[in-house]
Amino acid sequence: MPKEDFLNIDNLLSPEELQIRDVARQFVRERVLPIIEDCYEQGVYPQELIKPMGELGFYGCTLPEEYGCAGLNSIAYGLITQELERGDSGIRSFASVQSSLVMYPIYTYGTEEQKRKWLPALAKGEKIGCFGLTEPDYGSNPSDMVTRAERTKYGWKLNGAKMWITNGSIADVAVVWAKTGADARSIRGFLVEKGTPGFSAPEIKKKHSLRASITSELIFQDCEIPEENLLPNVEGLRGPLSCLNQARYGIAWGAVGSALATYTTALDYSLSRIQFGRPIAAFQLTQRKLADMITEISKAQLLAYHVGKLKDAGKVTPAQISMAKRNNVAMALDVAREARTILGANGISAEYPVMRHMNNLESVLTYEGTHDIHTLIIGAEVTGIQAFK
Repeated sequence: MPKEDFLNIDNLLSPEELQIRDVARQFVRERVLPIIEDCYEQGVYPQELIKPMGELGFYGCTLPEEYGCAGLNSIAYGLITQELERGDSGIRSFASVQSSLVMYPIYTYGTEEQKRKWLPALAKGEKIGCFGLTEPDYGSNPSDMVTRAERTKYGWKLNGAKMWITNGSIADVAVVWAKTGADARSIRGFLVEKGTPGFSAPEIKKKHSLRASITSELIFQDCEIPEENLLPNVEGLRGPLSCLNQARYGIAWGAVGSALATYTTALDYSLSRIQFGRPIAAFQLTQRKLADMITEISKAQLLAYHVGKLKDAGKVTPAQISMAKRNNVAMALDVAREARTILGANGISAEYPVMRHMNNLESVLTYEGTHDIHTLIIGAEVTGIQAFK
């Protein structure tokens, strides 16, 4: 029995899905793991991986082949994100943003001209995108955003700021959400291209989490947007929230990858670390920890798989995706913390990936909907009562 597939979940996967998973796993093993600790320590994203990931078809992989994408199912996409986050949350975050938060809204809500212009280049990694929704004062409550888009003679004028934006400083295009009227029903999406006058994207430094990821602020000061850069086919919060659902689904799988990385590290360490004349894996407390870890990982694997099947069948609900994201990220963080205790003092060393994953997961627990917000989404679904307005 493979040490990370206790319930033989591989038997549920098709030959194509297994092949795609193994390609992503090999990429992470050969290209990510040798450099990621140094990248994390230095606080840089390994941009040399962007195009190779595009060449392997990782970006927007569920979109149609006519736009240069792979046309894969949701399970295959989930397996890719699982393996990327096994490497590092920052690597998976880059692919998630490119795929779910940039390519998805352009494909779903954009014009044919917008699709032809951006999707093939984004799929290849020749162009980079970011997603602007969260603001300095509004995260969990995007309906109160203050960023505004005002009609002009030639298009739109954008004013405001977005915060905590992955890929922002290196993006060629930003999918930005802004109010065009008095309330959230007026929210529209805009494609803001790099170099547009009035648009800047300063990078956020001094992070203790997601250090191997570019995080930025987006600032708009009388930023003129042409009419053809409006996403015409959606209005209101439905647009950005549908994008977040896509990203949350990938995160549910990615968290499993992070948990597998810390669990297998702890298991291998426990079998080789000798104390009192025996490997610490021989002691009951260590075995209890390992048993709890693989049990929770196995449950999370099944949850992600089932939600993926529902997604491909067109039957998944936002609350079901919230459950997968909420459960799996919290699970991965618990597993990382337990793994750290098995490694003891070595658990904080960069020789092992445990503390890096643990720190990253503190951010993953918060972004794309906090743990508490997903709790309330599920609560509203089961009670029929909205706890927040």
